[in-house]
Amino acid sequence: MIDQKRDFSSKTFNTSCYIHLYNNKGTAMTAKSKNNILHYPQLDTVLMVEEFIKDHSGEYKKRALWEHLPKKMMYQTFQIVYDYLFDSQKIARDSEGKICWVWNPELVRKYLQNESLFVR
Repeated sequence: MIDQKRDFSSKTFNTSCYIHLYNNKGTAMTAKSKNNILHYPQLDTVLMVEEFIKDHSGEYKKRALWEHLPKKMMYQTFQIVYDYLFDSQKIARDSEGKICWVWNPELVRKYLQNESLFVR
């Protein structure tokens, strides 16, 4: 007799295990741990994601952004690019979880040249 709770061949079980491992930063699936990254994205991939986010700033949440990219890529690769852009403060998430492009070096340069403004 097969116990329904232990049916490891079911698609639902496999999918939920994968999601659980990824969300809980499983050893082989975390983008943050540098020791476990087997392949870093190429520069053209990072630039493609940057341009897409600039053009569609504030329109998509993380998963929808990945699904609408002009070229398809693995989600783990997208996660590495996303973490890089987020950690370098080029992108930000709003209260709804939508991704926005916030990097604007021209505006920073303008404010830095204004002598009446100073950093505390």
